[in-house]
Order: sequence, then structure tokens, then C-alpha cells
Amino acid sequence: MKSLYLIRGICGAGKSTFAKTIGGIVLEADQYFIDPKTQEYKFDVSKLKDAHADCQRRCAEWMKIGHQIVVSNTFTQEWEMKPYFDMAKEHDYQVFSIIVENRHGGKNIHGVPDDKLEIMKNRFELKLI
Repeated sequence: MKSLYLIRGICGAGKSTFAKTIGGIVLEADQYFIDPKTQEYKFDVSKLKDAHADCQRRCAEWMKIGHQIVVSNTFTQEWEMKPYFDMAKEHDYQVFSIIVENRHGGKNIHGVPDDKLEIMKNRFELKLI
């Protein structure tokens, strides 16, 4: 069966680093903000919705081919993962949702202010079965 890994966690938790260890196509909304010419990261909050739409679009394209996919985004709330679960069902993928915790004291490399990190922590939803 084809696999889709959804890597969840707040900024600085190590999602991107962990995602690269799984193998497969690694997708992140943050990739939208990387300048293709300079490879410089230029975040623009006004384009965040576009970044997530682009990530979902790229995921759907890879699913059509049948590759193993790893999506590494904060996914602080369940509804943010729903489009990926829907795509997985449509393309017969098994989904693994993995939460990465910042137990190593890592800092976020995207300059997210501490008050925003606190908001992310407080809104992080866990679905216990």
C-alpha cells in the first residue's frame, strides 16, 4: 500500500529534519517561500493560504504517480489535515500522522516570534482514539 506521512509540530520541533529521514517525496508549505533563484527563504504571511494550497496541489500530483509522500507542516488543528486525508482516500494511501515534539530545545529557523509559538502550542489539537 502507498503511504502518506503527515508530520505535525510547532516551529523548531524538528519536523523537516525528521521528514527527510522517512524517505519519499518531502513536501512543506514553507517550500513556497523559497526563492528558486537564490534559495533564500522569504516568508510572507499574506501568502500563507496560497502556500498551503500549493502544498496540497503538489501532494495530489505525486499521489497520481504513486510515490511515498511526507508532508511536514505544523498541522496544529485537525481540519488542516483533512484535505490530505481526502486525497489519501481517493488515491488509496495509508495515512500516518506523526507528532514531533521539541524536546531537544531547538529554535525555529523561520524567525517565528515567541508569542506566535505560544499561540501554536495552545491551539495544538490531539485526537486520541
